[in-house]
Amino acid sequence: MTGRWRTLGRAAGAVGVAALIAIAGNAAARERVSFPSLDGDPGAPIVLTGEWFAARSAVPAPAVVLMHGCGGAVDRHGEPTLRMRRYADLLNRAGVHALVVDSLTPRYEIELCTQRLGKRRVTQVNRRLDALGAVAFLAQRDDVDARRIGLMGWSHGGSSVLAASNLRHRDVAAAQVRPAFAIAFYPGCEAELKRGYEPAAPLLILVGELDDWTPAAPCRALAKRSGPPVEIETYAGAYHGFDSAQAVRVRKDVPNGVHPGQGVHVGGNADAWRASNARWLRFLPDR
Repeated sequence: MTGRWRTLGRAAGAVGVAALIAIAGNAAARERVSFPSLDGDPGAPIVLTGEWFAARSAVPAPAVVLMHGCGGAVDRHGEPTLRMRRYADLLNRAGVHALVVDSLTPRYEIELCTQRLGKRRVTQVNRRLDALGAVAFLAQRDDVDARRIGLMGWSHGGSSVLAASNLRHRDVAAAQVRPAFAIAFYPGCEAELKRGYEPAAPLLILVGELDDWTPAAPCRALAKRSGPPVEIETYAGAYHGFDSAQAVRVRKDVPNGVHPGQGVHVGGNADAWRASNARWLRFLPDR
């Protein structure tokens, strides 16, 4: 890890969550972009939209694809959500470009959280192909170092990160450009655990020990079975969505989870948020 990333990692671990929230107010060079997913009919792929947050760099720099959770990439004003902006800002400060990918709007969906598993129109297959398409798009940019493109995702997007970095999927194994590293916040690990996870790149999983939406146990099992380069950090007292300032609440509108029909706990945990920021920043590869 370079001195710049090491310093930022220490800062993220030392400062309060309020300070981490404040950094989102810093303006970054932003651009609305569009690019093809690997999803769709041959010759007529799904065209995705995204928000490009450019780091200040005179040379091609690393880049990270940000994969949103089931609530989508944009807020009610059509802007990237606060979570996406915060992480893009942290990456930019570390000298890393960030691309927020919207998998829902181009498919005329708003959210997936209240949809039952097996009934969703936007599936992990779609989103895996979106992630691979985003990596291919970034690899063609002159301002991106194609050897250092990573994936980062949350919840449903975290599951997409696992799938898009698993060589057991033929489209991942056949991809001309694969992610160089992957970071998954509270992903659902059951599907890739059952399939068998063969990492295409180093992977870091971050999950709350009390998560009753996407539980920690399958993720621990996946990490143990896969071995290096898969790493996992679990956080005591933390639920799903621990990297926020929202109070913990029960979402009764979510039909999935450990106890289907009973709802799931969602909300922030300041200690887990602070520790996870320091952890994933340390995980970033050397420049």
